[in-house]
Amino acid sequence: MVNVAIDGPAGAGKSTVARGAAKELGYIYVDTGALYRAVALAAQRQNILGSEEKIADMLSAVTVRLKFDENGEQRVYLNGEDVSLLIRTPEISMAASSVSQIPAVREFLLELQRSIARENNVIMDGRDIGTVVLPNADVKIFLYASPECRAERRYKELLEKGQNVKYEDVLKDVNDRDYQDSHRKIAPLKPTDESVMADTTGKDLPESIKMIVSVIKEKING
Repeated sequence: MVNVAIDGPAGAGKSTVARGAAKELGYIYVDTGALYRAVALAAQRQNILGSEEKIADMLSAVTVRLKFDENGEQRVYLNGEDVSLLIRTPEISMAASSVSQIPAVREFLLELQRSIARENNVIMDGRDIGTVVLPNADVKIFLYASPECRAERRYKELLEKGQNVKYEDVLKDVNDRDYQDSHRKIAPLKPTDESVMADTTGKDLPESIKMIVSVIKEKING
């Protein structure tokens, strides 16, 4: 099986680019951030966000599953409920970053991620795929863009969804998330020595996908 690990900061376009590259290559795309978002949603529903102990205790009653439709599109299920849309709010995004720092949560989701990679050709994206989840991945890519570029993308995305947001607030969220992800004690966001650095600043989606597919093919074909 071919395993591709794509890491990088929030808003760099990892999910969109990885999904596009996976479709072009015929691989399965795995958005690991969605798993953490699902756990964050479960914690939010129980009003225990902020309590590491209660969240750890909650996990025994939680099931998170990824399913793929006939087009290879990923759907996220929390205790049997399709929560693919519910986990995409800014609030859940920040909560997921916090929840992902809890060792019990990371351990809870680790084997699920690895089992998918063992059974499929995958492109898996997240914050610690190349460093922790798939340390022996065939290809490791660190996808990034400037904070301003990432905030602009996110701002436009939220406006298109009808949300009333300010660019300055979105930029602050991006910078806060970067700091939180790169300074956490457990599996901080960082490239590996083997990571190919891929900058998407100023690139549109087709250009970014082309760049990533090219990197993967070059690595796989030697």
